[in-house]
Amino acid sequence: MKRKGKFIVVLTLLLGILAGCGGGNSTANSGNSQSGTAADPATTGTETAAANAGGKTTVQFWHSLGGKNGEYMDALIQRFNESHNDIEVVGTYQGGYDETVTKLQQAVASNTAPDVSMLERAYVLMFADSDVLEDLTPFMEKSGLSADDFTSGLMGHSYFNDKLVSLPLNRSTPILHINKSMLDELGLAVPTTWEELKTVANALVVKEGKEVTRYGLSMPYDTWYPIAMISQSGGKFFNDENTSTGFIDNGIGKEVFSYLKDLQGTGALYYPPAQDSGNIVNSMFVEGKIGMMFQSTGSIGGLSSSVDFDYVTAFLPKNEVYANPTGGANVALMAGSSNKEAAWEFIRWMETDPQGGLQFILQSGYLPFTKKMVESPEIQDLWAKEPNRKVAYDQLQYAIDTNNDVAWPEVMHEFFSTIEAIMYDSQDIQAALDAFNKETERILAE
Repeated sequence: MKRKGKFIVVLTLLLGILAGCGGGNSTANSGNSQSGTAADPATTGTETAAANAGGKTTVQFWHSLGGKNGEYMDALIQRFNESHNDIEVVGTYQGGYDETVTKLQQAVASNTAPDVSMLERAYVLMFADSDVLEDLTPFMEKSGLSADDFTSGLMGHSYFNDKLVSLPLNRSTPILHINKSMLDELGLAVPTTWEELKTVANALVVKEGKEVTRYGLSMPYDTWYPIAMISQSGGKFFNDENTSTGFIDNGIGKEVFSYLKDLQGTGALYYPPAQDSGNIVNSMFVEGKIGMMFQSTGSIGGLSSSVDFDYVTAFLPKNEVYANPTGGANVALMAGSSNKEAAWEFIRWMETDPQGGLQFILQSGYLPFTKKMVESPEIQDLWAKEPNRKVAYDQLQYAIDTNNDVAWPEVMHEFFSTIEAIMYDSQDIQAALDAFNKETERILAE
């Protein structure tokens, strides 16, 4: 009953976010510009009749990729279908990450869930806690695979109660994007620390009267970036016991947000409106209105083809240490699938076959998720030609995800409210954080 209750609470929160059409989507700025028409989950679940049509087993696959990335995923599915005479995968775009989660919750409740689903990595534990994700360990063993075959920095959201419940797919991480031409004009070096970042961001500011016409730094409205800065300061989002936060009582939260508010106060930081914040900061960066930005690796391809200046990427600057969270989505086999062997074959092929995920990664710019993929001539050649893309992979050595908990989606909703209170409404930082900490402890205790 507790699991079902948590499922319903988060479903209600997500429906509220979607209905409001606000910026409360933690993944909207994690490298995906999603567009297209989402399907009705009531008509796209696993259907026994379809499974046997034409002598083929039909595997229903739900994903959250629209636009160009959706086209790349469609091409991947087509390659699979052309190489398998006995299985046909039907891929269906279900909207953005949060929308897919909401529809999947509804489909699970009505027994119309797909066989395979993409899941934004922070929601994996919530579904696993509700016993709706299949343990992939037996399938991996039969296929001669192990967790060691995958990029270790991307496996943090794959396990629940010693079960392997998902594998990385379209994964990303935030990095620093830089207008190197702008820095070179002022004789500035790429910043590697918070102090250097503050100096460079302020030096880039241009004002006409009291109006700022060029900002030094920006970042989308998202939980991603404050969480990165918390980790860079030696803090953790949740404490080791997952009973409270791990960054408020020790003063780290106040340090992070004071740093951001100081930059905002001088005009060095442009903090965008919540709605469409990722596209806003990307456009301002391309137009030269921002010199640097924290943004997803998934933005590299689009930015590279749009800018007319020397564009480079770098690690997120450190405070006490280098640290960064990961983002994007994993792929999971639904426990209610009646086509598990065929569904696993699709997952296995997508994860390990050279014609599967590798081609998708090359096209989309997401992070390579297996060691063989990293070592492949195709990826090595790509990195040689486009070193900006290698930065994100190299930064994975500092990957750390400390917001792992089944309650994260509910806590995330409260954290967004706290970010808004501080960055938009200029409420007292410590008071806002203390209120958030109290609410987080209540949620974690449920």
